[in-house]
Amino acid sequence: MNVYQKLGVRTAVNASGRMTALGGSTLAPEVAEAMADAGARHVPIEELFRAAGKALAESTGTEDACPVAGAAAGVATSVAAVIAGTDLDAVQRLPDAGGRPAEIVLQKGHCVDFGAPVTQMIRLGGGVPVEVGSVNSVSPAHLTAAIGDQTAAVLYVQSHHTVHKGMLSLAEVIELAHARGVPVILDAAAEEDLRRWPATGADLVVYSGGKAIGGPASGIVCGRADLVEAVHAQRTGIGRAMKIGKEVVVGLVSAVHAYASTDPEAPRRQEDRIRSMAAQLAELPGLDAKVITDEAGRDIHRARLTVLPEAGLSARDLARELAAGTPPVYLREHNANLGQLAIDPRPLAPDEDEIVLRRIGEVLAAGPGSAGVIERTVVVTEPAGLHARPAAAFAQAAARSGVPITVAKGDGEPVDAKSVLSVMGLNVATGDRIVLRTNDTERGRAVIGELIAIVRPTDGGGG
Repeated sequence: MNVYQKLGVRTAVNASGRMTALGGSTLAPEVAEAMADAGARHVPIEELFRAAGKALAESTGTEDACPVAGAAAGVATSVAAVIAGTDLDAVQRLPDAGGRPAEIVLQKGHCVDFGAPVTQMIRLGGGVPVEVGSVNSVSPAHLTAAIGDQTAAVLYVQSHHTVHKGMLSLAEVIELAHARGVPVILDAAAEEDLRRWPATGADLVVYSGGKAIGGPASGIVCGRADLVEAVHAQRTGIGRAMKIGKEVVVGLVSAVHAYASTDPEAPRRQEDRIRSMAAQLAELPGLDAKVITDEAGRDIHRARLTVLPEAGLSARDLARELAAGTPPVYLREHNANLGQLAIDPRPLAPDEDEIVLRRIGEVLAAGPGSAGVIERTVVVTEPAGLHARPAAAFAQAAARSGVPITVAKGDGEPVDAKSVLSVMGLNVATGDRIVLRTNDTERGRAVIGELIAIVRPTDGGGG
């Protein structure tokens, strides 16, 4: 039994990508060993951060660098750095900028949500987001007009999340900002080339340590020495709430060093791998599979799966069934509303390709409602409703069943009963009506009874 199973948490087959929602990256043995070694010793933290910063600066080709808790923390502390500098009083007043220039200009098509809004990260650092242009069109005049005496920096987001059509290029943004003496913060969280982006002339560059680099949940801010020094200074301010331990700092540096020696032919092997998977998936009825390249220009090939009408289920349904199965398989769902899913081969272990192919085939072969559906409506009598322990017990029981099962509050939208956060998010109180829905199989009927017993303990689950 692994550590997650001991907690009642399912491990997943990740065909989605290096996603925070699925734990980022799995660690290489040498990274895990370095973290374990770091955890066994005490160290002066300030010395560690400075030494790690120098090592990361060497790897990124920059003047200096600073380890941070993640790319989101990197954006927030970079904003704090351009506003407060190293002035201790200003650092410790944030997010109140105290009258200092605090406007952070960014293109409207870059105002994305990567799990949280980037504009919220700006505000956490004391900044005031100033969106320019339209969501599909930004001109140099838009950016120039927005830069004034209250501008602290321009933020550029390099990501597949952003709008690409009609936006100013990074080179254009840097030229316009620098002409007015304003620094540029570049959010390059998931980018793979650690030297390319600092070489563009951006003043601060933010990377995620847990995505392309393959390290623990962490991040890097690198660039101009004076601004990186100001990022370090935020450890006595807002950075305190985003601190990382010695183990993560060492793991990040170890992962960066390992990443630098990655076989340059690895992307070609991944391409061959995904082409093989796509060819097999294209043979399945109700599915069209093609190999596509990364929309943000990275050297990544994925299989795009278009779910056809003859499949008898939607792309969202297919993704939901895969995630609810045993083992749970997660595909990339960015375009599920368009009827498309995608497979990213990078996070897949060598033996997981076959699992993904098999599970997709099984779900498509089963079709919608092939086993029938059982639905039960019950009134909750558990005094705590579906919060805290009852919610945890409910989700764990659903997860153990191995069958797809949903729960809805009243006539609301159903959620995955295996997710404790989704269950708690329903805000079910005693006296509320819930609707349980699963396959009409022996296991489905058994788990329905078990869940009813949890929400109606006073009558043994009847009703």
